[in-house]
Amino acid sequence: MVDSGSRDGTLDIARRHGARILERAFTGYRSQKQAAVDAAAHDWVLCLDADEWIDADLRRAILAARDAGFRDGAGYRFARLSDYFGRSLRHGNAYPDRVLRLFDRRRGGWRGTREVHEQVSVDGAVATLAGDLRHTPYRSLADQLAKTERYARMMAEHDHAAGKRASLAKLVLAPAWRFWRGYLLRGGFLDGWHGLVYAYVRANYVRQKTIMLWLLERGQPVVSAPVAAAAGRPVAEDR
Repeated sequence: MVDSGSRDGTLDIARRHGARILERAFTGYRSQKQAAVDAAAHDWVLCLDADEWIDADLRRAILAARDAGFRDGAGYRFARLSDYFGRSLRHGNAYPDRVLRLFDRRRGGWRGTREVHEQVSVDGAVATLAGDLRHTPYRSLADQLAKTERYARMMAEHDHAAGKRASLAKLVLAPAWRFWRGYLLRGGFLDGWHGLVYAYVRANYVRQKTIMLWLLERGQPVVSAPVAAAAGRPVAEDR
């Protein structure tokens, strides 16, 4: 496992279970995961975040693929099922949310330059396995809002560096489309109030990302910079 300074007892738990630990300063989600792949002892790797685990069906499917010599391709994808405030989201934009996490590191990895919403790509065929990767992404609504704001900023900065632009149409229409596509067209309403809240928050993510890109294009800051005090006095930060 790769750890970037956790203080919640993660390292002690990992050591008790015999895990090999790589401590590494955080430089980005993608590069952190690729560092773990590079340090792996075997060619085939299964990449999981700290808030993910495999269910029994997926475990059986992975073992069967291994026993068959991983003959179906260079990587395997499977559905990710998120637990959202006491309910598993099985509709809308939340599911099946298929992710490629089992792959031959000789033929793939966490490629590219985007450090947020990072993805694996492989050179070769990709097969799909049965079962779910279980996911508990948020401890609270405040935790979700903080994460989505951070991801929106990172994506806006990435898009700005890549030369992408935010139009007025995107600013107005993109958040609404994200909500209605997930909530109505993909059946998010079938998840009850959980699906409604999830759809609203995800639409707000799109709104934040587009606003931040709009501001960056105009030379405006999207985060509060430390305010330099008079000489000889400490720097203060907004809180």
